[in-house]
Amino acid sequence: MELKNKVALVTGAGRGIGRAIALALAQAGAKLALAARRQNELEAVAQEIRAMHSEVIIIPTDMRDESQIHTMIAKTLAHFGALHVLVNNAGLGHFKTVAEMTTAQWDEMFGVNLRGVFLATREALPHLRQAGESFVINLASLAGKNTFVNGGGYTATKWGLRAFSQCLMLEERQHGVRVLVVCPGSVDTEFAAGRTGSPHSKKREIVLPEDVAATIIMSLKMPQRAMVSEIDIRPTNP
Repeated sequence: MELKNKVALVTGAGRGIGRAIALALAQAGAKLALAARRQNELEAVAQEIRAMHSEVIIIPTDMRDESQIHTMIAKTLAHFGALHVLVNNAGLGHFKTVAEMTTAQWDEMFGVNLRGVFLATREALPHLRQAGESFVINLASLAGKNTFVNGGGYTATKWGLRAFSQCLMLEERQHGVRVLVVCPGSVDTEFAAGRTGSPHSKKREIVLPEDVAATIIMSLKMPQRAMVSEIDIRPTNP
């Protein structure tokens, strides 16, 4: 895919991996719609993108709310007239044992990590099909292939996201929509720091958000005849 002037919508774009993906897409010449809950964070990322002379809009969105997701897609289409790349990056985690996990925490993870992805993708698909050459990128995790103590809810959402992505790929490839699920290990973000303690507290290498973004750009630029459908990203020397 030639990314110049293509339209990309990135959820969870205000920080971390989402921010890095948005900046990398802008650097490649794409037009951006940025979605996240915090408007101030979106504004900061949009300012960086405008400095690259790329077109960008921000759409504050709570991925737990179906009506807001519908509005997110509608505003993107109203402004740009097309949609070529959907990046489902928004996600969250509550890390407790099953015995300690509240129903609200469980539901929130599934609401954002799985239900929100489903809703955004379903809303976007008619427009992605119409584009003729398009991509859905879902940010899962190596937690979608492994299990750990205190991860019963989070890992379940990421295992589910991988299954969803694989089914979507089989369904939509005939319509010119390619699907990629990305499974990073620990990435140097506020999310990882909140779960495991600061990554700088130990002398170890860790994947950067920019590494994830670069991998996604590489996959997007594959010829339309070829599709990378799943990628694991690990530190070389953990």
